[in-house]
Amino acid sequence: MSTKLVPWRRHAAAAAPERDEHPFLTLQRQMNRLFDEPLLGGWGDGLRWPQAGCLMRHMPFETPRVDIAETDSAIEVTADLPGLDEKDVQVTLDEHLLQIHGEKKTEHEEKKKNFHLMERSYGTFERAIPLPTGIDPKKVKATFKKGVLQVTLPKLPEAQARRKEIKIEKE
Repeated sequence: MSTKLVPWRRHAAAAAPERDEHPFLTLQRQMNRLFDEPLLGGWGDGLRWPQAGCLMRHMPFETPRVDIAETDSAIEVTADLPGLDEKDVQVTLDEHLLQIHGEKKTEHEEKKKNFHLMERSYGTFERAIPLPTGIDPKKVKATFKKGVLQVTLPKLPEAQARRKEIKIEKE
C-alpha cells in the first residue's frame, strides 16, 4: 500500500524527496502538506489537535443562502443567518443593489485533563443582490427573527402597473 494515498501517513512520504526529483515538486509537496494536514487533524510531527479535524468545525462561515421572491407589489428577500443577532447584520440599498453584510465572532474554550483548547474565529460575508427598477426606497423594511433576515422591497405604483399577464391562446 502506498503511503502517498493515505492522508494521515503523508508526512512520511513528504519528508524524504525521491531521487532525481525536481526541487519544485518537492516544494509543492511540502506546501500541500503544510495546508492539508491541519485540516485533516494533525501535523505528523507528533503534534496533534485534541480532536481530529477540529479546525474544520470552527472556520468562518460561508456566504448565507438567500431566497428571492417577487409578488405583484413587492420583492421579498429572505436570508438564513444562524448564530447572528440583528446587531451583527447591516442591510443597505444603493439604487438597484441590495447589500447584506454580516460579521460573526465565536470563541470556544475546552479544558480537559491533558489539554487546554482556546479557539477564536471571525468571519464576515457580503451578499449583493441586483434589483430591477421600480423599487420604492422609502418603504423598504427589514426584520430579523431567530436568525432569519426578511427584507421587503415594495414596488412603485408605476412598476406594478407595467406588469401585464399575457393570455396564451390554443391553436
